[in-house]
Amino acid sequence: MEALFNQYKDQVILWAAKNGTNLIVALIILIVGHWLAKRISHLLQKAMQHKGMDLLLINFIRGVAYYAIMAAVFIAVAAQVGIDTTSFLAILGSVGLAVGLAMKDNLSNFSSGVMLVLFRPFTFGDFVDVAGVSGSVVAINLFHTELKSPDNQRIIIPNSLIMGQVITNVTGNATRRIDMVFGIGYGDDIAKARDVIIAALESEAKVLKDPAYTVAVSELADSSVNFVVRPWVATADYWDVRFRLTESIKLALEANGISIPFPQRDVHIIQPAQA
Repeated sequence: MEALFNQYKDQVILWAAKNGTNLIVALIILIVGHWLAKRISHLLQKAMQHKGMDLLLINFIRGVAYYAIMAAVFIAVAAQVGIDTTSFLAILGSVGLAVGLAMKDNLSNFSSGVMLVLFRPFTFGDFVDVAGVSGSVVAINLFHTELKSPDNQRIIIPNSLIMGQVITNVTGNATRRIDMVFGIGYGDDIAKARDVIIAALESEAKVLKDPAYTVAVSELADSSVNFVVRPWVATADYWDVRFRLTESIKLALEANGISIPFPQRDVHIIQPAQA
């Protein structure tokens, strides 16, 4: 056993003496190449930011550039240690084909990520509904997209699931319409109720004048006359204005003696006739 160890030890020492310089150079190439990949990708990011490019596109291109440079570095390292790069590339291509077939879902995610970056149905910070979940866009990576839910959960979605379904960009436009319904009693004055609702809308500073809001009777329901109230607001003000109007319109209707019906049921008890 000791003789076998000594035999291989001598071979290792001989190989190291013969190829030590190449190994050192290969290690230097790897270290310098890794530093250059990080440096170049960082400079590329800075240049794209200076041009005002979209943040999601910047992050995506930076990732692709980094991995492309590192692939070239590994090929240079292989050549330095004596591996035939022609054969190496052929073997790598064969392995890549096999891996590609085994990882077709990841390739689909990658191609979907490219499509998301090119066509940009949403960008950083947009609030979207995709693949059955909702959240603000944090990042588009090579294989997945990251969202942050309103209650601060981190949501990771494969890119292929996003491109294969309907994408709703909730904050994609500068303005949004708030759709609200208020019901009044059948015995209440419709014209007065309309004036009260309009006054509440006019008193809300963040309701836009253009497009104009809509206040109209939409339905004669089972227990109420329903008004649709549809003001337009800046997208960033949507929820604040919606919450305030819900409260202010209810209080205004009550202050003016206009009832707001709620579902109720009358129960009639019939006593059986006495024998």
